Amino acid sequence: MIFLPHNRQSLSDAATLSRARIVPNVYDILALSIMGAVFVLVAHGAIAMRGSAELLTTTPVTLDPANLPEYALRTTLRMFAAIIASLIFTFVVATLAAKSRRAEMVIIPALDILQSVPVLGFLTFTVTFFLGLFPGSQLGAECASIFAIFTAQAWNMTFSFYQSLRTVPRDLDEVTRGFGLTAWQRFWRLEAPFAAPGLIWNTMMSMSGGWFFVVASEAITVGDTTVELPGIGSWLALAISKEDFVAVGWAVLAMAILILLYDQLLFRPIVAWADKFRAEQTAAQQKPRSWVYDLLRRTRMLKLVGRPLAAGWDQLMLVGAGRPHKAPPPAEPGRRSRIADALWLTFIVLLAAAGAVVTVAYIRRTLGWGDVATAFGGGFATLLRVAVLVGLASLIWVPLGVWIGLRPAVAQKVQPLAQFLAAFPANVLFPFAVIAIVATGASPNIWLSPLMILGTQWYILFNVIAGASAFPSDLREAAAVFRLSSWSWWTKVMLPGIFPYYVTGALTATGGSWNASIVAELASWGNTHLEAYGLGAYIAKATEAGDFPRVVLGIAVMSLFVTMFNRILWRPLYVFAERRLRLD
Repeated sequence: MIFLPHNRQSLSDAATLSRARIVPNVYDILALSIMGAVFVLVAHGAIAMRGSAELLTTTPVTLDPANLPEYALRTTLRMFAAIIASLIFTFVVATLAAKSRRAEMVIIPALDILQSVPVLGFLTFTVTFFLGLFPGSQLGAECASIFAIFTAQAWNMTFSFYQSLRTVPRDLDEVTRGFGLTAWQRFWRLEAPFAAPGLIWNTMMSMSGGWFFVVASEAITVGDTTVELPGIGSWLALAISKEDFVAVGWAVLAMAILILLYDQLLFRPIVAWADKFRAEQTAAQQKPRSWVYDLLRRTRMLKLVGRPLAAGWDQLMLVGAGRPHKAPPPAEPGRRSRIADALWLTFIVLLAAAGAVVTVAYIRRTLGWGDVATAFGGGFATLLRVAVLVGLASLIWVPLGVWIGLRPAVAQKVQPLAQFLAAFPANVLFPFAVIAIVATGASPNIWLSPLMILGTQWYILFNVIAGASAFPSDLREAAAVFRLSSWSWWTKVMLPGIFPYYVTGALTATGGSWNASIVAELASWGNTHLEAYGLGAYIAKATEAGDFPRVVLGIAVMSLFVTMFNRILWRPLYVFAERRLRLD
């Protein structure tokens, strides 16, 4: 009995400690306040998106600054809806392409073609479909806009994830197989974490790439159909048509604030969290930091709420764990497998040939060989611009990207600035480009070209930063011990280490530049219009006029050029990186 008071005191202390772990602290209050504000804004914007289609005509877009916060919210929701769809597409399609040889035969060429199809090309054939899917509601126009933004985001993320899955270190894969992990467990325990750094940086780049095409996706004009959704893109289109520099400035300011907000609240915490997935044997001396990530780690109640989710995730990881482990398939395919591959390849070739025959027949019924020659001539002109601009961008951004990626503190400061520059729509610079070209009498064929690389050059920078950030610290330390010269360090260590990431960046930058040509080769400011000779201007004019045969011809020629360029240059480099430059 003499120990009873002490036992009571111990129970009281335990109860106090238990309550202290449950009672919200100041960090919980701050986190819940931020989450509550975000939830309210999302709910408000989602309700507005379901409004009547008549509101688009009765309450048209105006340049009143009081409406800009509402427009900014609507645009941001479209961007995040598209990025969520892009992530789902990436995990499904890229994984299927990386895991199945036969699926890869279809998916990778299809992605080459899809990333070459300009945003206006998708809008030409999807606007009517979505408007008919939701008659009398804004949801039809919203879905068309979100789909257009999706087509500017998904391909970059898919190529990045595919490249990462194909270059997972073999020794780590052998370890997971030795422990008997199922394919499901290997994906979530090894492959997805290994691909996380590159996918996160490419997701940020895709978010910015969506901003680049926001004008085309919100202010839609296809033939006689014109749709202007409330958003920053429609605001910019209206400001450019009215030659209102002040309104353009307001739009740029709104974009800068939005990019800063979602960088701080979303992307920077994710970058800090994903740092633990770097493939290395020694800890990095510098780690990315995020005040939001630190805030969430110090909460009490949110951690308690998250425990059931974590327990559910752990149970999900055990799916299929009780099944007997199967030995890996033999390295050499058997005769039956080779026959199946040949039949599958034959089916793909026949399907592609059928599509080509249908396309050629449609063009022959409506157009002549002169139109085909015009489209191919413009294609060669645009190809020359793309090759030169991507080459110059590589010379500039590869060394800068390596320098930034090896310094997490610098990367934290550069990240929001790079996102803003990548998101900066070429349309904003049209006034200055048009005025300067008209005033100096310069050639639009030359001086409109830089607008093509304005948004797409950042694909190279972001991928190189991702590659340098994911480069193992132990390999850097080994290179320092051997005291390699600068030239040897670049050619023997760093460039081989980031090469798979660079190929992904250059590949998507090339496709993005082709896409951007429809915006950059046809610039206007008020009643002044400038045109550069090229395939982008050809497609843009045909889309605006509702000339579907020429739109089909332009898209077909652009797809042919991009696919051939990828097959001749980028795909062999992909194979080289996969076979020779793995971190094994």
